[in-house]
Amino acid sequence: MTAQTLIDTARALVAGDKGLLAMDESNATCNKRFATLGIPQTEAARREWRELIVTAPGLADSISGAILFDETIRQQTHAGVPFAKALSDAGIVPGIKVDTGAKPLAGHPGETVTEGLDGLRERLAEYAGMGARFAKWRGVIAIGDGLPTRACIDVNAHALARYAALCQEAGLVPIVEPEVLMDGGHSLAQCAEVTEEVLHRTFAALRAQGVLLEGMLLKPNMVLPGLKAPTQDSVEAVAEATVACLLRTVPAAVPGVAFLSGGQPAQLASARLNEMNARFRPRVPWALAFSFSRAVQQPALDAWKGDAANASAAQQALVLRTRSNQAARRGALATTP
Repeated sequence: MTAQTLIDTARALVAGDKGLLAMDESNATCNKRFATLGIPQTEAARREWRELIVTAPGLADSISGAILFDETIRQQTHAGVPFAKALSDAGIVPGIKVDTGAKPLAGHPGETVTEGLDGLRERLAEYAGMGARFAKWRGVIAIGDGLPTRACIDVNAHALARYAALCQEAGLVPIVEPEVLMDGGHSLAQCAEVTEEVLHRTFAALRAQGVLLEGMLLKPNMVLPGLKAPTQDSVEAVAEATVACLLRTVPAAVPGVAFLSGGQPAQLASARLNEMNARFRPRVPWALAFSFSRAVQQPALDAWKGDAANASAAQQALVLRTRSNQAARRGALATTP
């Protein structure tokens, strides 16, 4: 795998004002969402849901890549086509989540470190053989009393960098996801300060591990007040704070920034992305894209409810959200909250 192939794939993932569909939630997370709607928490129901997504008509018009879970990349459509191949045939680049989850960080109550480096080289080779062309790893940073600590930031930055280097060795584009959580009552300014520190240390670790910046994508949080914060800042303030933070921390060599939604309401996540592109697109060196999960899937899941008769309506709801986010990438979203 040449460096140019990595660069070409990374660029393709943020081309055409498209974004990434994060359908990589774990079985446990997927089951929790099913439970709230009375959907059976079974492998068969998860497969039906994922086939609905993978085969949604017109999805490739606004989605460039889809991040799969280990179970998902091993599943097939009713016609016997592996999901990765079905996506690729539709013009969507298949990817794979490769971390094994955030676990308590020893000696640091309330903080976590993401695991999954052991055996990663071999797993990446297997996923590449299944058709994956990029991968994702999520580090989790919480804001709280005395949090985050320098140790938590550094250990997660190091893991993200080692993962990214292994991905590029295997010919896969790494999606680097250092997420500062929305939980808590912190202010917009506190989130900006922590996010800036996290991104500085993450890119320092990436450089130390020799990661090709042109052959990777960043998947960060937007700079947001905590969900319990007394002041919920405007769409305009969030856009300004987020872009300012990125300009201070993200090298111009990185092709794209694909934001996670992190639990934001679907329309609000789109509105914030739209504001960033409407005001700052000509001034930033990277594409400002999206890699949403719940903010794209939840309206479709609400429409489906596990009933095959609702599949078409659910697919339409899914594609509507992806097209709204494509419009937000252009700064041309018709309505915002």
